[in-house]
Amino acid sequence: MSVLTSEWLKVRSVRSTYLILGLGLGAILLGLGLAVMAAGMYDAASPEKQSIARIADLEEVLVVVPQLCMGVLGTLAITSEHVTGLIRTSLAIVPRRWPILAAKSAIVGTLGLLVGVTTVFGTYFVAQAVLGDRFSGAYTAAFTDRLPFLIATSLTVPVFALLGLGLGALLRSAAGAIGVLVGLAYVIPMIIGKIPEPWSERLGSLMIGALPREITGDIITTSVYGSLLPPAAAAALLVAYAAVPLLAATWLVRRRDA
Repeated sequence: MSVLTSEWLKVRSVRSTYLILGLGLGAILLGLGLAVMAAGMYDAASPEKQSIARIADLEEVLVVVPQLCMGVLGTLAITSEHVTGLIRTSLAIVPRRWPILAAKSAIVGTLGLLVGVTTVFGTYFVAQAVLGDRFSGAYTAAFTDRLPFLIATSLTVPVFALLGLGLGALLRSAAGAIGVLVGLAYVIPMIIGKIPEPWSERLGSLMIGALPREITGDIITTSVYGSLLPPAAAAALLVAYAAVPLLAATWLVRRRDA
């Protein structure tokens, strides 16, 4: 418990933590702005255009904002100690080493979960309130029908937080770890979208962005992602994105010098 308290003190005593959390939660305001703009464009369109107009799920599109923000927070939670040399003090106090990484995982994972749930559900409710029955009723489905997808999408945010922490511990470089996170969120999906079928769908089904819809059994037809994995396999892969780097980092941190 003392290790957990110490790590929590480190995280909350840094101003960058509050900045990153604020930026992540800012996805809700961004969703509001996009919803208002989309509603204005819809209302100004002719009835013929309104009948064919469609809009993406804003909570799914904008989840990348808290994903990257919490991924950066997870990365900085460990790499900042390597930069300042504080990691040597921490390891001297806790010679077994792994409790430090476990405590950091608990903290950034919890923060990621809170931010993920707040931003995803907040964006959904904001978009629903603004758009109403526009875009062929894109936001008129029953909330209980949307709930599994919203939960699955929310869970990708703590996964990014833990992935960032694991990569930061492995690479000891904030720039390197953040580069990998950006690649997973943006670059690799765009590259996969240009690959000929069937490899585009096969590889796209393994991306984090595809997993929420695969977990809930939805068929993806309008994105670069695929939908080949069954729900259980998709859920296991989502867990693996967070667990594998952390397990590798735990093994490595016990065997190398600070």
